[in-house]
Amino acid sequence: MSGATTTRRRLDGLSAAGLLLPTLLVLALVIGYPLLLAVNLSLFSDPIAGVPEFVGADNYARALWGADAGRFWSAAATTGGFTLVVVALELAVGLAMALFMNQLKRGKAFARVCVLVPWAVPTAVATVLWQWMFSTGGVVNALTGTETLWTGAEGPARAAVVIIDVWKTAPFVALLLLAGLQTIPGETYEAAKVDGAGAWKRFTRVTLPMLAPATAVAVLFRILDALRMYDVPAILTNGANGTTTLSLLTQQLAIGQVRVGYGSALSTLTFLLIFLVALAFIRATGARIAGGRS
Repeated sequence: MSGATTTRRRLDGLSAAGLLLPTLLVLALVIGYPLLLAVNLSLFSDPIAGVPEFVGADNYARALWGADAGRFWSAAATTGGFTLVVVALELAVGLAMALFMNQLKRGKAFARVCVLVPWAVPTAVATVLWQWMFSTGGVVNALTGTETLWTGAEGPARAAVVIIDVWKTAPFVALLLLAGLQTIPGETYEAAKVDGAGAWKRFTRVTLPMLAPATAVAVLFRILDALRMYDVPAILTNGANGTTTLSLLTQQLAIGQVRVGYGSALSTLTFLLIFLVALAFIRATGARIAGGRS
């Protein structure tokens, strides 16, 4: 009997591997090959004055502590700052939207459709629309009664990038959290009421802990997306006034200045940063989420 069970498990494993193989091949083609190509290019000099020469880790040293370290670390700090601010705001706004939609007795489907509209608009289109609204004679200044040049100074430019990103992506967070809220049994809230828990205690002792898995997924997705932010600052300011992110800096150097080797090194460093942040986040939250589920 044990031999038959072992054989069955092996067959199930082979069947699972066969089903996963096409997906793994596609991932290797669209992710693995470009990554390996970027790493290979990063080991050579820029082909501006002739044939590229093998320089080893010189491009990485140039970015981390060499002549271009200032620009790299400035872009890294800008990327990290944007990530912290937009993820925090999107989580707060998305949670408020999810709680509101979850309380609706009628029109939940219509509310979800309305919430999806900003997220469905292409980022480039949304940024151009907001660029018009942020102009000196635009809607934002008309509503606030000011004449702020939003893209003309560091503070307003960064605030504009944050506003656009939060408006665009908070609905995505809201839908993920709404799905998590709908999995919480109603009996849990009834039991908390019987025990004398008020609305705030039910929110902090029941809703937030049981919403932890959905919250972790939403935060992880948004961190990964925010760390590679490119299109909003590229269209809105082209990186001016303290809005140059790592992805934008990589594009400006690799494409704009044809520094392929150095740009490939920056793209590899950006990938490593995103990978390490994702790994640290999963390690920090995985055990707690698993415990909450059990």
